[in-house]
Amino acid sequence: MNSPIATAKTLVVKVGSSLVTNDGRGLDGAAIARWAAQIAQLRTLGRRCVLVSSGAIAEGLQRLGWAKRPHALHELQAAAAVGQMGLAQCYESCFREHGLATAQVLLTHDDMADRQRYLNARFTLATLLELGVIPVINENDTVVTDEIKVGDNDTLGALVANLVEAEALVILTDQAGLFDADPRRTPGARLVEQANAGEARLVAMAGGTGTALARGGMLTKVLAAQRAARSGAHTVIASGHEPDVLLRLARGERIGTLLLAQTTPLAARKQWLADHLTLGGRLALDAGAVRALSRDGKSLLPVGVTAVHGEFERGAVVGCLDADGREVARGLVNYSSSETRRIMRRPSGDIESILGYMDGPELIHRNNLVLLLKD
Repeated sequence: MNSPIATAKTLVVKVGSSLVTNDGRGLDGAAIARWAAQIAQLRTLGRRCVLVSSGAIAEGLQRLGWAKRPHALHELQAAAAVGQMGLAQCYESCFREHGLATAQVLLTHDDMADRQRYLNARFTLATLLELGVIPVINENDTVVTDEIKVGDNDTLGALVANLVEAEALVILTDQAGLFDADPRRTPGARLVEQANAGEARLVAMAGGTGTALARGGMLTKVLAAQRAARSGAHTVIASGHEPDVLLRLARGERIGTLLLAQTTPLAARKQWLADHLTLGGRLALDAGAVRALSRDGKSLLPVGVTAVHGEFERGAVVGCLDADGREVARGLVNYSSSETRRIMRRPSGDIESILGYMDGPELIHRNNLVLLLKD
């Protein structure tokens, strides 16, 4: 199979900090110009491109004269705010050389978790692509809290691939791809040229982080590939130091690691549910309930719930756990956490007598539920 870019009409390209900065000391304008040139050529081939770029905090450190990345959250957010100005300016000027307009889009995981904001982001990005504009996306580090601690633009790239229904996600890094062992510690480590994105062994292979300024290791890239695969997008993890890497992938050349999506794209609503990063709570299920969901495709009934973790309101997205604590599914719950505790382990016919009303016999209807692990 050729690189997914060879046939992909819409693709998301994620470039890491090491590929757009001068060893973390400000932006590398020449490198960004090269990315702009390659994406401009992809546009002439009729490909729609979305760029997810790191580098804002590194640029902020340079502009503020800070030699080291701070640990304090408010200082990181200040650096991100300053650096976003330079990052947007640099991309805008580089793409303008090729007659292309750009748009800065700042997202947070909360934007994906709220249904209305998710749809707003989806429609905005679709409109930008229709207009021929190159969206340059980053996490809105100035306002996020826990997300900034990981700087996980790999996950953001996968979420954006879902948003725009891209056929391919290209994660460019300073490594040649995914190896079966850490190549920095194991001289005989071999490159994984192709695998299915959902293979459990890939998670075991991945690990470690790169430079002090980079926050995403190979594990985040593998997990991002699995997330992208749920919406039918294939992922390539490749070295951004390869000359004309995007154009060569577009010609079908095999570079780096290709992780294949094995499923058809989820419906947009279930795709949104699957990619919720912040859950309202979690429900522990007995074996019968797990089987009903994963094998039989049924709704979740209160009788199958053995425990309720967390506090949530009706309509929240909750995870469904098996006996080993694995999340097998998630969905929109019909009852609050306090109500669920009162009706769990009870048949649906008892709901009204217990609560004084019944909003439905199901705790989570199958139309509002997405499977993450199959039986």
